[in-house]
Amino acid sequence: MAAGRALAALLAALLTALLTASAQLLQREASFTISLRKADSITVTIKPRPGISPSCQIQVKNATRSELKIKPGENATFTFTCRAPEKYFTMKIQKNIDCVSGPCPFGEVHLYPPRLPRLNRTYVWDVKASTKAGLELKFSTPWLRQIEPGEICPDSVSYNINSCIDTATVNIGGFCRNGSVSRIKLLGGVVLSLHLPWDSSLTTSGFNIANRASIKRLCIIESILEGESSITLMSPNYPLGFPEDELMTWQFVVPPNMRASVFFHNYSLSNCERKEERVEYYIPGSLSNPEVFKLSDSQPANIAGSFNLSLQGCDQDAQNPGILRLLFQVVVQHPQVNENVTHLVDLSKEKNMSVTIHFEGWPSHVPLMSEPVCLICKDPRTCDRVLTLASGTAYKISFLCKDLSRLRITAEKGISCVDLRWCQRKSYSLSVPKAITQLPVQLHKFIWKLLAPSQLNIEITSPSLKLQQHVPEQRCNTSYSYGIVSATPTTELTVGVFCPGGSIEKIQMRNNITIVLKTFGKGFLNESNRQDLKMSFVPHIKDECTFTMRPSPKDKVHLQTPNWPYGLPPYVSISWYIVVPSKQVARLGFSKERMGITCQTGHAYLNVKEEAAGTEETVRREDELLPKPKDMYHNFWVNVSNCNPTEKMQLTLQFWVTFTDKQIDLGVILAAVAGAGVLTAIGLTVCCVKKKKKKSQDPMVGVYNTNVNTQAPGKQKLFRKGRQNNESHVYAVIDDAMVYGHLLKESNGLVAPEVDVYRPFDGPMGPVPPSPPPFSFRKDTKHSSNPEEPPPLTDTDPDTYTFAHQKLGQVEDTGDTNEKDHGEMSLSLLERKEQDGLVE
Repeated sequence: MAAGRALAALLAALLTALLTASAQLLQREASFTISLRKADSITVTIKPRPGISPSCQIQVKNATRSELKIKPGENATFTFTCRAPEKYFTMKIQKNIDCVSGPCPFGEVHLYPPRLPRLNRTYVWDVKASTKAGLELKFSTPWLRQIEPGEICPDSVSYNINSCIDTATVNIGGFCRNGSVSRIKLLGGVVLSLHLPWDSSLTTSGFNIANRASIKRLCIIESILEGESSITLMSPNYPLGFPEDELMTWQFVVPPNMRASVFFHNYSLSNCERKEERVEYYIPGSLSNPEVFKLSDSQPANIAGSFNLSLQGCDQDAQNPGILRLLFQVVVQHPQVNENVTHLVDLSKEKNMSVTIHFEGWPSHVPLMSEPVCLICKDPRTCDRVLTLASGTAYKISFLCKDLSRLRITAEKGISCVDLRWCQRKSYSLSVPKAITQLPVQLHKFIWKLLAPSQLNIEITSPSLKLQQHVPEQRCNTSYSYGIVSATPTTELTVGVFCPGGSIEKIQMRNNITIVLKTFGKGFLNESNRQDLKMSFVPHIKDECTFTMRPSPKDKVHLQTPNWPYGLPPYVSISWYIVVPSKQVARLGFSKERMGITCQTGHAYLNVKEEAAGTEETVRREDELLPKPKDMYHNFWVNVSNCNPTEKMQLTLQFWVTFTDKQIDLGVILAAVAGAGVLTAIGLTVCCVKKKKKKSQDPMVGVYNTNVNTQAPGKQKLFRKGRQNNESHVYAVIDDAMVYGHLLKESNGLVAPEVDVYRPFDGPMGPVPPSPPPFSFRKDTKHSSNPEEPPPLTDTDPDTYTFAHQKLGQVEDTGDTNEKDHGEMSLSLLERKEQDGLVE
């Protein structure tokens, strides 16, 4: 059994060796024979690929070599010692054509000799020609496409064309198949190379050679543009310099119903001693052919039909020649439906303002050449992918674009203060002009650059909409936002990102300010009419930045320090002034327990102070715990002042403010209710006692006292006794109804009589007692104007009035008696005397 296994293994080894030997024999037997005719002037060279180890050889008869060269008129038969020679060798087939000393073989150029090994190969046609004649290379479809140096063609089939004038060689460019370049005319000789991969099935060269008259320029490149397309072309020798004082032309064949536009993407200029580098356009039908442009100018656009473009060099400085080079793009489009629709952009009343209409992503993103092109035109022939309009002028623009949503607007406006007295009285609107919002293009950014003199600061206000700070806990979800940056020549402070719909009424800042309005989506067009942001110049403020906030009762406000999350700069102070709504209590809290920094120099402070007399100020240092949530019953300030923190430590604070209705203490309510109850009980008791007392008392009536002298005042001779010796001031009874009844009559009972407490007279007393005025003067409280009436005299005796009460039985309770009694009781004693004729 073991012997059988050994025999089987031996047979297998012999079979493997036999197969290997057979393969090597077959490989060596795959021979190639190349026969070259001397008249063809063709040389074939096989060389090792650079950078590949020589593990494969070329065997010619019984000798092996690493390189094989077959000259015109020679024959060679050879094989390769490896199975994949394309990995190790390349082949070059060069044909020399002399059009100077003999006839030139014009017509189609063939790939000769046939049946060559399948190697990466390069065909080279070196054509010698006089500079008095021109050569034309005409390419068959699908024509050629120029590529940048180093670019690889998709099918690895590429052409390289060089122009030879005397001893100078100029690289016209590299090309791939499938393009628009149909012909190239050259002055003098040409060297054309065709590079084919080892597996290419291409059997024709794809071009022919024709003789032409002298073109009087370096070359002419013709491009045929069919339908909508975009091509990229470069100047000869790109990215190196265009030959000095040379001229070349590109001819563009465009259907008459299409529109072509030219864009220069990359160019540089040389240092000219004479002439000027320029481009010239020849446009059929133009009244100013040729149209001359600088390379830095916006190039013609919206060209109808075919045109020519020429590049002209100059005489360069021998010491510092510089480089003239150009890479440009030609875009062909169908005429747009809105091509003749113009939009008025009136910037005639604006100052220090620019408006740029550009493609999305500008300027950081450069669109690919293959991307559809959107053009903005300020006249039918001046169009570009980017158009900038300056203030002071009105423009009529149009768009050559299928999809306007790919365009954006960026505007910038500067506001500064020249006259200090005038600008402090002026308020500036920070709203987007209607000239921009009415365009069918989305606004991307509007930038305001506010420059304040050293004596003034800047205040930003939003009276109606107010501003909300964009923080992680309270993100903006509006169609636009404001980014505010405060800057000095040496420092920059990002104040924050804000959007409408918050509680911040105004922001005051000390330095120059940049405000960037950024839009999100198309909603800004609907909200642009409600913009209310304004700025003004105000006197110098103490802090770097001060926020004034007026929240609504149901707001929950989240705030954070500027320059988030990088921290406040050293020694910067920021303040917030929060207005607490009426009948509300604010609750202030911080998102962390400590400031989280260590000061290298100075100290960082947090100050919280209510704006009311007798309230205490809360102060915390960087090495202390921040205040716990606390209630604020009045408007209050929050101030954060930074120190110079140690390295890699930054001061950042977040805090929040909420509002609730003021709650009245239950104990206070109960005490008030109890007090009111006690007072009510006391009042009821007093009333009951008074009523009871009144019922037990006799009604008070006035009784005439015959022993009292009641002469009229002023008749001093009737009073034979002085006031101290008579009893004229003594009244038996004073009835309230008698004394005050006339007031009730005058008011028809609508006004209650005045009630007061009687007090003894403490002043000096004269010889005549005070008497009430006559009846005719009761309604007039002013002094009489009669000069004969003596002035009233003052009393000197501190005598008191006496009172008497009539007994209850003296008054009869009958209707007639009541009527009579009430009538008499309504009169004073003096009135009764007047009625009886006792008083003169």
